[in-house]
Amino acid sequence: MPDLRTTLRTTAAAAAMTAAMVGLGAGSAHAAGWPPLHQGGYLYTGANGSGAVTSVNLGDLGTCHTLAAPVRSVQVANGAASVVLYTGAGCTGAHPWATGSLAQSDLPSAALSYRVVPA
Repeated sequence: MPDLRTTLRTTAAAAAMTAAMVGLGAGSAHAAGWPPLHQGGYLYTGANGSGAVTSVNLGDLGTCHTLAAPVRSVQVANGAASVVLYTGAGCTGAHPWATGSLAQSDLPSAALSYRVVPA
């Protein structure tokens, strides 16, 4: 049976590890230049959340939206919806790319259209 000192050391080590992991995650996003994560969906014309921003109506499920300019990164913070991005206009293209309901990512290729789907 562990004594009080062992329990305290284990708890302190777990807290330090958690703080380090959280710090690494936040540092990585900040170092990459991402804007702060906000509720909603956002598409960016540049990598790492840079360039012109298009807000995504996450309540508009199923409608295909063709963009005025290609996007290269996406940020989604919503528990109920995700975004599927397509390389072609009119939600076409060989390899659609989907976010989760919490995502901050550069796209594998520029996207010209998107559709909101349930998460």
